[in-house]
Amino acid sequence: MIDCKGLQASRVARGLLIGTILGAGAPALSQPAAAPARGRPAARPAPATPAATPTAAAQPAGERIKSITVSGSQRLEADTVRSYIKLKPGDVYTREAGDQALKDLYATELFADVQVRDDGQGNLTIQVRENPVINRVVLEGNKRLKEDKIRPEIRLAPRQIFTRSKVRADVARIVELYRRQGRFAATVEPKMVALDQNRVDVIFEISEGAKSRVRRINIIGNEKFSDSELRGQMATKESGLTKIFSSGTSYDPDRLSYDQQKLRQYYLTNGYADFRVVSAVAELTPDKRDFIITYVVEEGKRYKFGDVDLESDIRDIKAADFKPLLLMKKGDWYNAKQIEDTVDRLTEATGLLGYTPDVSPDFDRDKEELTMSVTFRIQDSPRKYVERVDINGNTVTRDKVVRREFRLSEGDAFNTFRVKRSRDRIQSLGFFQDKLEIEQKPGSAPDRVVLEANLEEKSTGELQVSAGFSSLEKFIVDLSIQQRNFMGKGQIVRAGVNYSTYSKSVELGFTEPYLFDKNIAVGGDIFRRDYNSFNYLSNGDRNTTYQQVTTGFQIRAGVPLTEYVSLALRYGLSLDDVSLDKDTYYYNGQCDILLAGRYLCDAIGNRTTSSIGASLVFDNLNNRVRPSAGQRALLSADVAGLGGTVKYVRARAEAAKYWSLGSGFIFSVRGEGGYIHSLENTRTDPLGNSIEKIRLTDRFMLGQPQLRGFGIRGVGPRVVRRYYDTTTATAGDFLPAKNDQDDALGGRAYYLGHLELEVPLGSGARELGLRPSIFVDAGAVFGLKNPIVDNYPEGDPRLTRDILGVNGQLQCVNSSSSAVSDRPATGCPAGTTNYTGQIAAPFREFYLGDTPKPRLSVGFGVNWNSPFGPLRVDIAKALLKEPGDNTKLFTFNVGTQF
Repeated sequence: MIDCKGLQASRVARGLLIGTILGAGAPALSQPAAAPARGRPAARPAPATPAATPTAAAQPAGERIKSITVSGSQRLEADTVRSYIKLKPGDVYTREAGDQALKDLYATELFADVQVRDDGQGNLTIQVRENPVINRVVLEGNKRLKEDKIRPEIRLAPRQIFTRSKVRADVARIVELYRRQGRFAATVEPKMVALDQNRVDVIFEISEGAKSRVRRINIIGNEKFSDSELRGQMATKESGLTKIFSSGTSYDPDRLSYDQQKLRQYYLTNGYADFRVVSAVAELTPDKRDFIITYVVEEGKRYKFGDVDLESDIRDIKAADFKPLLLMKKGDWYNAKQIEDTVDRLTEATGLLGYTPDVSPDFDRDKEELTMSVTFRIQDSPRKYVERVDINGNTVTRDKVVRREFRLSEGDAFNTFRVKRSRDRIQSLGFFQDKLEIEQKPGSAPDRVVLEANLEEKSTGELQVSAGFSSLEKFIVDLSIQQRNFMGKGQIVRAGVNYSTYSKSVELGFTEPYLFDKNIAVGGDIFRRDYNSFNYLSNGDRNTTYQQVTTGFQIRAGVPLTEYVSLALRYGLSLDDVSLDKDTYYYNGQCDILLAGRYLCDAIGNRTTSSIGASLVFDNLNNRVRPSAGQRALLSADVAGLGGTVKYVRARAEAAKYWSLGSGFIFSVRGEGGYIHSLENTRTDPLGNSIEKIRLTDRFMLGQPQLRGFGIRGVGPRVVRRYYDTTTATAGDFLPAKNDQDDALGGRAYYLGHLELEVPLGSGARELGLRPSIFVDAGAVFGLKNPIVDNYPEGDPRLTRDILGVNGQLQCVNSSSSAVSDRPATGCPAGTTNYTGQIAAPFREFYLGDTPKPRLSVGFGVNWNSPFGPLRVDIAKALLKEPGDNTKLFTFNVGTQF
């Protein structure tokens, strides 16, 4: 007789169990009386008597287990399966024991189906169907998120055991990834494709859906500031045409709390000390596509600073000496940011003296007078020591490259100033993402602290194969490779080939910042540069003039003298070959001053420069790549004349200071200047005239891009050649200015200054690499010996004159042989005639621009790290200029570095 109630209870229990485990087979609707229900221990048969059928509670105790047999296993041994359950031969078998065996086996997640059978004689059979092995995991439909972003979140992998719980967990992780991207409509459908040998392919079919954006941001309760002003403080932005490139328009729940902090910070910096955000709610729109965010705020009253004081509990720190560091005074509007900055300044200043004080502000709020009095207290805190320095996230960069930038080591006394300095030095390497912080964690004892630098590496290798167009050099082709962190050692290796209309170069370079793990930097460069100079014509065209080919090398070394001061030494050897096109600028086998100009004829030739130099640098910038605070100063001198044919002394000075004004504004002041002095004796031209001793190729040049608003080499001493108009009846008339020839000569001395304010944009613009700025530039180059200027021919240019030859002599032409010779003072001899043609159009030269008076320009520009290379656009207006200067309103550069 079948125990119907027991069988029914078995089916219900089995159904509930399978309902919680995906993938288990569907429960059987009926079973033969001789076999137990699937997945449940068999009910003991009732005795064949006319008595009533006993209930489950009235079942006898059961038989003792004689044997346990495992069937259906493929990869697992029978003993391994038996080890997962608590049943052993000799134990009494009960329904509860059978249920527990099922639970234990399913808990291993190794089996897709399990059955326990009892033959009624104490022989148990455990029938199992193993979960398949994963052959591969496939992603389909992911376009917005690439596989390299999703794969790290997936725990399933080939050769692992397939389980439904792991699949569900991976689905949840993928969906969460898309939610972080603002795609709340994304769905992931897992599918399993059965293969032979109990293997499966797992396929995640992804429907990414539309990006959920923020349609509107409502602010309730604000009276002192407008909605638009408050929305401007938030990282989250309302979607619209003006925010098409911004990622801030996508909904991100993590940004809600951040925006609340930004709102609070904004009110606290404007004096509203009681401000609070009552609630922040994000609601899906009825179409389920976008979000509407609503903030409810309480502004409170606006406070002013009351009494501001400083007290010190440390005997060697006198409060009066540090009071100048206080940023606020009584009567100023309350500003929480000034409180934080003052605490940092006091902590850093006392840290320089070797202390690790606890600087805390004590507040006294007067709600009636609406004043906030602040007393800064410098308290002596127990000295702490660095127990350990942990560095995480540096997968390429070696630990020692980061550790050598730390200003603290294990066992040193903890110092917050040195921690900040360590952060700045690591950030200045340029190997890691911005916003690096060094966390301070408790050590193994109260006086121990652990410093943990969590790094996120960024690409330090650059392979550029690009073509571009520049307003300076027309078409550009640039092939360069550089690794700023070679083999993770911090070494710089670079090679480059550049070709443009006016320049060609090949360079190789190597720098080792820590020689033999000592704080000594060494490096070297080998180069060959082929440069075609040009002059500007007044119509904007350019005329190629001399060609300068420079081949050489430089070796350098640098050592730190203090934390902020370093000394750099260098030696360079180069060979310059300056030449002119003989078909254009030569006459009778020699450079002709009428065609080329005196300064070009003087520049041609070969010369060797052997120079040694030194630089003294002070640098406490918070970031050398993109500074926002600190200053840098440089003094350098180079002496040429240790061999070679060129002899001079050249000195230069530079200085820069940066201020972070808050809210992303960065203000900078930069200045530089230089002077070069010749060590050679007086130089003369072929006619014996004394000429400038500093050669053209060694002088300072100034203009675009250093002095924006002016053309390249558009400022400073120059010779402007104006051509006579021989078609007019009036002697001395010149052709229009567009026909002038303008040759920049450079100068012995120069100075240059910049005032620049970098203006922040929204998060979308920052992600695109857009950095706009407004600027003021001023500078001048000057100090040459006045050159000889020519007027050809002398007298009325409309008349046909004899030619001026190479040596300034008139020429005679042999009638029969056409040979040309210098004409004696007595006139041309018999058989020759005066040469009556002219080898150059009549002209007159003017020497202009040699004055230290400043040239001034104002303008705005933007740097953009575009997909096709860095781009800089400037629009600048020259406000102060001198006769001869070349101005330029708009300039841009694409595909080359600035």
